[in-house]
Amino acid sequence: MNRKTYFLFVYLCIVCNYIQSQNTFVPDDNFEQFLIDAGADSGPLDNLVPTANISSITNLDLESQNITDLTGIEDFTALSILNCSDNNLSSLSVINNVNLTELYCSNNSITSLDVTSLSALKIFWCANNQLSNLDVTQNLNLISLVCDANFLNYLDTTENGKLTVLSSANNTLLDLNVTENKNLNSLLINGNRLANIDLTENSILTILDCSFNLLTTLDLSFNRNIRTVTCNDNALSTLETSNNGDLVALNCSNNNLCILNIKNGNNSSLNSLDFSLNTNLNCVVVDNPENSYTHWEPTTFTNYVNSTEACSVTIPVDSLENYIGISYTLPQITNGKYFTQANGNGLELRPGEVINNTQTIFIFNETVCDSNQSFFTVTIINDAFYIPKYFTPNNDGNHDFWQIYDTLNLVDRIYVFNRHGKLLKSFDTNYVGWNGVYNGQLLPPTDYWYLVTLKTKETLKGHFTLKR
Repeated sequence: MNRKTYFLFVYLCIVCNYIQSQNTFVPDDNFEQFLIDAGADSGPLDNLVPTANISSITNLDLESQNITDLTGIEDFTALSILNCSDNNLSSLSVINNVNLTELYCSNNSITSLDVTSLSALKIFWCANNQLSNLDVTQNLNLISLVCDANFLNYLDTTENGKLTVLSSANNTLLDLNVTENKNLNSLLINGNRLANIDLTENSILTILDCSFNLLTTLDLSFNRNIRTVTCNDNALSTLETSNNGDLVALNCSNNNLCILNIKNGNNSSLNSLDFSLNTNLNCVVVDNPENSYTHWEPTTFTNYVNSTEACSVTIPVDSLENYIGISYTLPQITNGKYFTQANGNGLELRPGEVINNTQTIFIFNETVCDSNQSFFTVTIINDAFYIPKYFTPNNDGNHDFWQIYDTLNLVDRIYVFNRHGKLLKSFDTNYVGWNGVYNGQLLPPTDYWYLVTLKTKETLKGHFTLKR
């Protein structure tokens, strides 16, 4: 290459670079065609758009333009509002668009999105993408965040104190802290995996949708301005809206509700209520049980009351008599399970198990709403006779009768006397026993004497105590 040719080559490179620097590379034909139609490029399609024509654009609406690549958006340096929703984007870089205040990119296939440089951002909608991570901790001016239908299992909004709208529905969130979002007006977090949500700091909240989660409790006592609550398909056992006088719509269907308290002094404004599919729900506490509530679901429900005390429910539990003998086999029961300690504690015993040791056995039954229990005593004896030292005839089902237990069928007759030798009762071992009554009168608590005649003609004597 001679000197003349060399200098010509260098000159052409400089010119090309200069020309290139005056243009923005826009490889997506649909994006470039949109800019041609908008007058930002004269055409034809050549993947280049004059940078000077786009650097001052502040509002760009690219919704539903069938765009797959937004390369070139970085030179829209004055851009304040960008809407690229409903396209075919798999990536989007807006780190140079630092003047953005509104970004709409929903209904694409974007897998990652960095907005940490967008300190002026106020509205950010990125729903229905493929985001697994979203960092909005640097967007302190954010007032509306919609990130539904992504793959988010974590979202930190503790730095977004100006948020009024947060919608992160249909993700996989396990936890969400909104205690710093005191300006929240609308919170839509349905379709996640939340086991709890603390709303005590969201006093101006008016719309809540937390349906299809794993919530077992929901405290709305601090949300006096709330108007719409959708909390169906959780695991709530109680729900109270007594502090929510502005409530107009409540859906708490398909939970585990035992008691629903909606007595708030303004039930007439509750136009929509659905508490269906709560199979354990016994009653609903309302302002006036005498009113007609047939517009609520289920329409067939009738047990409306005016206090929680009226909602008491007795859980059925089986009961068994005390047993005395050489061994005891636990029978089948319907309502409850056997345990060695109270309240379902200790070891669980199974029907058919043989008890060979003296002990108290508890029958414990519980539902989502409440529990109940009974107990009985198994007394195992190794001798021919078991003679109780006391009994308590109080009609409580325990030790109400005094009776001798004969394991070898040797007893012929049992006689009971007072301290003066007066015969009070005689019976055999097939009789239920003595109940502490003589001639229809309750006898006083004291010691009494017995005489037992055996079939062998032998006798047994002793005394026992009546306790009341």
